[in-house]
Amino acid sequence: MPIHHILVVDDDSLSREFLVEAVRDLGYHVSQASNAEKGFELARDNPPDLVLTDLRMPGTDGIALVERFAEHIPGLPVVLITAHGTVEAAVSAMRAGASDFLLKPCTPEAIEVVIDKVSRARHLQLENDYLRAEFMGEPEIITASRSMRATLEAADRIARSKGTVLVTGESGTGKERVAHYIHKNSPRADGPFIRVNCAALSEQLLESELFGHERGAFTGAHKSREGRFELAHGGTLLLDEIGEISPNLQSKLLRVLEEEEFERVGGNTTLKVDVRVVATTNRDLADEVAQGNFREDLYYRLHVLPIHIAPLRERSEDVLPLAECFVARYSSENGFARATLTGEAQEKLRRWNWPGNVRELENVIQRAVVLAHSSQIGPDDLVFGANAAPGRVTHEGAALPQARSLEAVLDELLRNRPLADIEREAILATLEATNGNKTEAARRMGVSARTLSNKMKLWKAAGLVA
Repeated sequence: MPIHHILVVDDDSLSREFLVEAVRDLGYHVSQASNAEKGFELARDNPPDLVLTDLRMPGTDGIALVERFAEHIPGLPVVLITAHGTVEAAVSAMRAGASDFLLKPCTPEAIEVVIDKVSRARHLQLENDYLRAEFMGEPEIITASRSMRATLEAADRIARSKGTVLVTGESGTGKERVAHYIHKNSPRADGPFIRVNCAALSEQLLESELFGHERGAFTGAHKSREGRFELAHGGTLLLDEIGEISPNLQSKLLRVLEEEEFERVGGNTTLKVDVRVVATTNRDLADEVAQGNFREDLYYRLHVLPIHIAPLRERSEDVLPLAECFVARYSSENGFARATLTGEAQEKLRRWNWPGNVRELENVIQRAVVLAHSSQIGPDDLVFGANAAPGRVTHEGAALPQARSLEAVLDELLRNRPLADIEREAILATLEATNGNKTEAARRMGVSARTLSNKMKLWKAAGLVA
């Protein structure tokens, strides 16, 4: 993704003002801090795309700041600037995780070069992330239920066809895995499988991600860039949570599906692509059409080959096979001996209603494997979340979480939890209340969608959320 926002951290006011002016003249949005602590707070609250920081500062120096960023905001590129340019300092900076190194006095030209270098490196990393799925093995789907086997049989038939696919189901049911299954069993299996989360990006960023952009199309667009439609040429493009895209992008997406052509943002050249689109959503798109939130013509263009994934509570035969699979995976990943589920633990898993579906089951098992006191996972090792009890009971005796307001959740958290946990649980509760709509959740929380997305990435990297 292109660089838009740069944070400058320098205790010397004249040096800081020079850097800020030079960066602003290059067309970037700039924020600034006079010390490392303030710089970290600014980056934590509103993560920039790049940090330029002085190496020698009172208190926390630049290298310590790089290490702190690496721990708390992984992936944030940092360039260290110093008048004390030695080989040792450069090596220390790179070992700490710095993206590059500049010597004072640095010219605007040198600053532009290093920003461009970091931008290109981010672009290559992003492309690698997109294309990494090409080398994934066969998507493993564990099932013992009749309904899921029927779904996979339908997916096999759909895979051999050419039409657009719409995969529906609740959050956490495995829609993306079924989409990958369709790709790997299609004639396009040797082509790329490219994904984009439509709910995670603003309208402008999503348009650029889908269609690419030309140099100068917007501030920070210093280079032309391919979009994901181009990257997916000859393969499959997964549009995850298609129901979240704006009406403007719905119109542009419809054109691509109908005519297999588009223009990059800021471009005039029409590009032709051969891409099969698989879209997923946890929304009822027919209802969204009725409410005027989704284009009817786009809905019917997507709804050529529909496939629905039942929630885990409706295919209880899959709970234990999936649980055993996750036990094996997380035992191996953490270097533990293979854990086993006691009979009581299995019964507890069978009786739970799984409102979070397979994703919740995976989280529960991962936590149990890591935190269990022995290789035997008992019922006390299985924790179903803050809302698990007290709860109402289904006809099968499975506890269901009581519906509670966000205010009630926050009240409980404030009495019992650290601030970092409060923030995380509040955001997760808001996401649940908005059915996973990050844009709406960010609006309700009073933060930007980007801030919320970055926090989720940080928590995922730390293993705190799925």
